[in-house]
Parts: sequence; C-alpha cells; structure tokens
Amino acid sequence: MPTKLVKRIDAGSLNLKEHVISINRVTKVVKGGKNMSFAALVVIGDPQSKVVGFGTGKAREVPSAIKKGMEAAKRNLRRVNVFEHTIRHAVLGRFGSGQVLLKPAAPGTGVIAGGPVRAVMQAAGVPNVLTKSIGSHNPHNVIRATLDALDQLRDKNEVSEMRGIAVDKLG
Repeated sequence: MPTKLVKRIDAGSLNLKEHVISINRVTKVVKGGKNMSFAALVVIGDPQSKVVGFGTGKAREVPSAIKKGMEAAKRNLRRVNVFEHTIRHAVLGRFGSGQVLLKPAAPGTGVIAGGPVRAVMQAAGVPNVLTKSIGSHNPHNVIRATLDALDQLRDKNEVSEMRGIAVDKLG
C-alpha cells in the first residue's frame, strides 16, 4: 500500500486537551545503585477540529515526562474523518499483536470503549462508537492500533477521487 503524504497540523491554533494514559516507573541499575525515571504516555486532541495525536516522554520527574509526552504528541497530530455523529464504517486497526475494532453506533450510544481506546476516541471528538480491543493490552500497541483504524477512515471526496467516480455516484 502506498504511503500517504501527511500534511503537518499546526498545534498553536487548536484547543488541545490532554489525557495521560499511563505512567511507568523505570529503574536502571548502575554501579552506584538504581537510577529511577518515569515514562509517560499521553494522548492529546481537539474534539471540535477532529484532530488527535499521541506521544511518549521520559524524565526524572512525572510532570516533566508528561510535558515531554505532550510536546511529542503535538508533533504527531492527525485529522480524523468523522461522519456527523459517528464513523462511516467498521474498521480494524492493527499494530504489533494489538488489534482494535471500531464500529459505527447510533446517536446517543456514546463511546463504548475501555482505557486507551476511550481516551483516543474522546480526544478525536467521535461522540458515538463501539470498540473492541483484541490481542495485546499494552497501551502503546492499543493506541497505535486505534490510530491505524482511524487513519483507514476516508472522506467521500477522497474515495471518489481515488476511484475516479463522481461523489454523487458513490453509495
């Protein structure tokens, strides 16, 4: 599958909200003892603009790790194609041994998801969606699989251009 050219999204003009997914205490054993640091996994997004991104940061203190994760997430923003109140069709995102199934839902259903998938869906501004996390429960893999699934969603104009068919001819 050809790689898609992604346009960089300016984080300054967005109203980004952060969700800290996990904080992991990491210890490195050295000759003088143990060096402790923290790794943070952060998801940020603007629900109104349908933009979401994730990042990781490592530092000696938790707030510094979260700040670094947010900066990494701002460099990793992507736009999500959402149809009115849900997604257009069911998709299966994969990363490593983690898989995430996203299915459209009726208005009023809400976000039926757990942990990392819920954070990504709320940050992306998808109000109604059904999800199922399959395989790995590692938060890093689950987030990347969710973003892979969201990247598979296409806009009607994009599909019509890809197929060479007029937009009104699409089903």
